[in-house]
Amino acid sequence: MEYVPRERVRPLTAILSVVSLAVVFAAAGGRIPPSLVPAAPEWVLESIPHANVAISASAIVTIMLGWRAIRRGNIERHRLAMVASFGLFAAFLVLYLYRLVAMGGPQSFPGPETVYQFVYLPLLAVHIFLAVVCIPLVYYALLLASAYPTAELRRTSHARVGRYAATLWLVSFSLGIAVYVLLHVVY
Repeated sequence: MEYVPRERVRPLTAILSVVSLAVVFAAAGGRIPPSLVPAAPEWVLESIPHANVAISASAIVTIMLGWRAIRRGNIERHRLAMVASFGLFAAFLVLYLYRLVAMGGPQSFPGPETVYQFVYLPLLAVHIFLAVVCIPLVYYALLLASAYPTAELRRTSHARVGRYAATLWLVSFSLGIAVYVLLHVVY
């Protein structure tokens, strides 16, 4: 079933990617005033990273289930798993952005400077880089899947782009969990 006109896949991918990344970078840079979001008790803001790590772990599982399903030829299970993965990603992003805006920017690293420079920052940089790169790939793969019937999807770059998107997504979510562990478990 075609939900997105085929000729709009690329422009929609570009628009969604630019808007998504602009909002994330504006929130991370403290450019969105906290007054734009409803105030929350401190315990809610403190619980968001814990909820997000559970969401990230769930997304890793659904991505792997989707990958396994398509390798076994189960298209419907693949579709459900990948839509669930995107839904989890969207939930993660909403919570993450809410916390960023409500707190006026990202949380500072509480550990030693050496760990900050040589462990935390490199992990965070690779995590952010992969997340930025995979955003347009995920949008493109999903929009292609929405624009073509299953029988015609094989003639598109959906599978190739989807493999890259899923791989980057998995690594980015995994590194996000490592960043969480450094921020909330180790230090």
